[in-house]
Amino acid sequence: MSLYVEQHGQGPNLVLLHGWGLHGGIFASLVPQLSKTFRLHLVDLPGHGRSTPHPSLADIHNLAAYLGKQLPADAIWLGWSLGGRVALAAAAQQLPMQALILVGSTPCFCQREDWPHGMPESELAQFRAALAQDYRATLQRFLAVQSRGSSHGREELRQLRESLFAHGQPHPDALGMGLSLLRDADLRNQLTDIHVPTLVLHGQRDTLAPLAAAEYLARTLPQASLQVIDGAGHAPFISHPDEFLQALLHWHQQQSSKP
Repeated sequence: MSLYVEQHGQGPNLVLLHGWGLHGGIFASLVPQLSKTFRLHLVDLPGHGRSTPHPSLADIHNLAAYLGKQLPADAIWLGWSLGGRVALAAAAQQLPMQALILVGSTPCFCQREDWPHGMPESELAQFRAALAQDYRATLQRFLAVQSRGSSHGREELRQLRESLFAHGQPHPDALGMGLSLLRDADLRNQLTDIHVPTLVLHGQRDTLAPLAAAEYLARTLPQASLQVIDGAGHAPFISHPDEFLQALLHWHQQQSSKP
């Protein structure tokens, strides 16, 4: 079993964790700019891209601990969508890290009685049932849901689809376990234990992880700030790359200048 990590640039370590069904290559458009400031570590999560499956994917805390053993101890962790939840779980375990950047992230993906800011569990169950029938079509459908709402949704969807199988096809078991993570992991009660500086970077029009979830993260995490990208949906680094990079680099500069 092996974890594939692609590295670029020099500087402070920045780990990038992708969303469900994709791979580290989804961040390729950010590499030219970010590699001028950071040593990038683009991770393919287990069973995705060029990483082999690993049983840790069945539990978000085990997955976070597994990644922590493979990645630099002094890194900033940037997680998008499912990757953001994994980064949150790593921080909740107090794995050594410098800071968090959460993109399109939510502490609880599915709706609960006390949590309206998520996907209805019945809709996620439909994705799971469809996955068993035709996982390629199900992934394409999930990408369409991600791009919904963005002011550049058509271009965003095109780039997501182009990236989908660029590093090979995800393992079906990994896809199923990933959906289980999205359904079951509720990290809300652990947020106040996370004391690293955190940037919550979120698309204003995100319909998969509603803006209210990002606002909750920013209120509840002890050292968090929220940056909303107007007009963006679930993947603001694709639809609004200039605004995304400006917000990220400005925040990093602020953090670096603190005594």
